[in-house]
Amino acid sequence: MVASKQWTLAQQYMFVSLLVLLGGLVGIGLWISQQIETAVTNRTAAVTALYVDSYISPHLQGLADGSAESGGDENSVDVAALQRLLSDTSLGTQIVSFKVWSPDGTVLYATNADLIGQQFPIEDGLAAAFNGEVVTEVSNLDKPEQALERARYGTLIETYAPSRDAGSDTIMAVSEFYQTSEGLEAEIRAAQYRSWLVVAAVMIGLYLLLNGMVGRASNTIVSQQNELKANLTRLNELLEQNEVLNGRIRRAAARTTALNEKNLRRISADLHDGPAQDLALALLRLESLTEAVAAANPQVSQDFRTVQLATESAMTELRTISAGLRLPEIAPITLADTIHRAVRDFEQKTNGEVTLTLGSLPEQAPLPVKITAFRVLKESLANSFRHAGGAGLAVQVYVTHDEKDELVVEIADTGPGFEWQDTAVYQRLGLVGMRERVELLGGQFHLHSAVGHGTTIRAILPLTLPEVEDV
Repeated sequence: MVASKQWTLAQQYMFVSLLVLLGGLVGIGLWISQQIETAVTNRTAAVTALYVDSYISPHLQGLADGSAESGGDENSVDVAALQRLLSDTSLGTQIVSFKVWSPDGTVLYATNADLIGQQFPIEDGLAAAFNGEVVTEVSNLDKPEQALERARYGTLIETYAPSRDAGSDTIMAVSEFYQTSEGLEAEIRAAQYRSWLVVAAVMIGLYLLLNGMVGRASNTIVSQQNELKANLTRLNELLEQNEVLNGRIRRAAARTTALNEKNLRRISADLHDGPAQDLALALLRLESLTEAVAAANPQVSQDFRTVQLATESAMTELRTISAGLRLPEIAPITLADTIHRAVRDFEQKTNGEVTLTLGSLPEQAPLPVKITAFRVLKESLANSFRHAGGAGLAVQVYVTHDEKDELVVEIADTGPGFEWQDTAVYQRLGLVGMRERVELLGGQFHLHSAVGHGTTIRAILPLTLPEVEDV
């Protein structure tokens, strides 16, 4: 069985088809042999019936009045004529035993004179003959009336043929013939031998033809399998390379997130220490100049006052921008504290209220994940306050427990909502920025909204990332 598993498809087919064809050869051969034997036997029966009608029946017409054999009576069986037929005709010379039966089972004539006048049960072939059939079969000679034949032969061909009244077509008697089976068996064997040769030749030709076709198909399949294996090997190599590249990309993305925060912090510090300080100095000088010219020229003083207000507004905006660019120090705090700080900062700045639900969160998460979660919360809450008035704000944060643990950050409101398929809305800078931040770490970003049904933002972030430098 182990060796058969290593066979090719063609070899397996050749083995199985050989068994099937051998079985078919035996079955068909036996069936044809049986048909030949039946056909030859039926032909013998037909010849016998013709012999009886032509030669035997005319000498049995004396039985038409129902009388039995009575020696030299004119209504009896013409024994002398029957004996001449058995000795002078070609078929008669092949008959080794002969009987004539009356309808009541009495032997009217027999080559064994001791049987004449005896009565036997009418059964099997004799009964069928009295019903008008010609019956031919190979007999084992086991009946009581076959004692003489049984003593001389092992088997004989036994034929029952009815003899009919020429005027009424009534069956007057049945003639029983016994012939040796050597000639018939030789004819049957010769016909069977020829049929076996023909069947074998056809089967062998069919076997070779099918195996040739299957062999070519198998070679094609094997060639394609080898090609598929080679392609699969190359594909596995490419997948391994892709996995390596994907790891590099994720590490680069994580570093990019951390570096972006560094850059934003640096920009915030530069704005605070550069332009903001210059504006503060300008405000001081404007105040002294405004006081100096106020008494001399009220109109110029008013212009100075306008410039001073504009400078104060620019400084306020600059400080706001600087504060927005810089995140609080979240590296040392836990993931839950990071979420709480983002929500608390929003509530303090807007005097709004947020329903916060935290699932079972890990103590810590990679810094890029904490940064992205904080940014998504900050931007989403600001958008909800700006466009939905902060109505029904709810934040839910939890970890999925499936094949890979992921952090889910979900922000929802009950505001007026919008058609999120609207390209102009969907490509707003804030939404685009959040999506890019999430997908940069290999996460997923989903936005669901409908007019009158509020808005929900869901960010799914991986909790396993390559290590990066702290911000």
